[in-house]
Amino acid sequence: MEKLKICLVSLTIAPDSQDGAGKFFRGIFDYLRRQGHNVKLITGKWNTDLKDSDIIQFDLIPRRFLWAPQFILKAVKYINTHDFDIFHGNAPKGTLPIILSNKKKFITTIHDLGPFETSFTKIPIERYLIKFATQKATIISTDTDFIKKEIGYFMPKVDPDKIYTHYVGIEEKFKPYPREAEILKEKLNIEGPVLLYIGRIAFYKGVDDIITAYKIAKKEVPNLNLVIGGRPDFKMERKYEEWKVKYKDIHFIGFVKEQELPYYYTLGDIFITYSYASEGFGLTPIEAIACGTPVICSSMIAYKEILQDNAIFVPPKNPNQLAREIVNLLKDESRSKSLVENAQSYIKRFTWNSVGKKLEKIYSKLL
Repeated sequence: MEKLKICLVSLTIAPDSQDGAGKFFRGIFDYLRRQGHNVKLITGKWNTDLKDSDIIQFDLIPRRFLWAPQFILKAVKYINTHDFDIFHGNAPKGTLPIILSNKKKFITTIHDLGPFETSFTKIPIERYLIKFATQKATIISTDTDFIKKEIGYFMPKVDPDKIYTHYVGIEEKFKPYPREAEILKEKLNIEGPVLLYIGRIAFYKGVDDIITAYKIAKKEVPNLNLVIGGRPDFKMERKYEEWKVKYKDIHFIGFVKEQELPYYYTLGDIFITYSYASEGFGLTPIEAIACGTPVICSSMIAYKEILQDNAIFVPPKNPNQLAREIVNLLKDESRSKSLVENAQSYIKRFTWNSVGKKLEKIYSKLL
């Protein structure tokens, strides 16, 4: 493929943020640069200055709604003063500056349709933004076929021929690190098996159910430990602080540095992700499996599409059943081992070498 000038726009980006969409676009950015494309990435600065001349980070007020006008105005100004062959927006919030810059051809990636599936907010702006982005975009990429079907269901006027499924890739660094995991275990003063959750602490992520299931399972496995990594969003800040005071036996480790993520995945005896809404892929469970850790997750359609028979699925909002599956898996070492071993050839489809080539084909369709 000819070398292109590409502008990526994403409100968040790894390692400054650990949300799946931000990690995905960081993967896109790194892959395209390795292929020799001239890539600029526009994003906000939330935790860390990434110190990369190709990543334009805007200082924002990290409060709900206050970041929006700052990010949009600064991004529009940058887009209107630079020329690119490709504009690619990450979700509606990353796509809106491209639309407001009056670009006629661009790609938007839609990761999930949570605002249509649930009543996350009484203000319907999220739905309008998704509809606006999908109507205006030349091409829509989605993480799974499930999201592609949902777009057809909730927005039947959107042309299905402009929607392409594009799985998320994981980096080569996600592999077992037993020595580093042992060092972490000593650092955290942990003895016994470890349940692990790493991700955003959002109300629909089911972290409260994971905590409840842990408490139930601990009655049968007294030396069981729970490690929770990630930062709370605006809605969960107070609840998160309450948990830290109430549950002294749980290790709330906060933001996990990108280079340490594989060590934490290796640390876990079971990785759990237990959302009950708004999931379009399942990046963290794929990363965990690559690091040799078996996965239990909620039985959402997107998770089943991505993980197939390489995880244990539990209906969401059912901590009692989740606890039973935790105990059963901890007591069945052969099943735990086979889940991971059988998945290793399967997850090769999520390497960036495979995923990146599909992305470049989508870009060629836009051109």
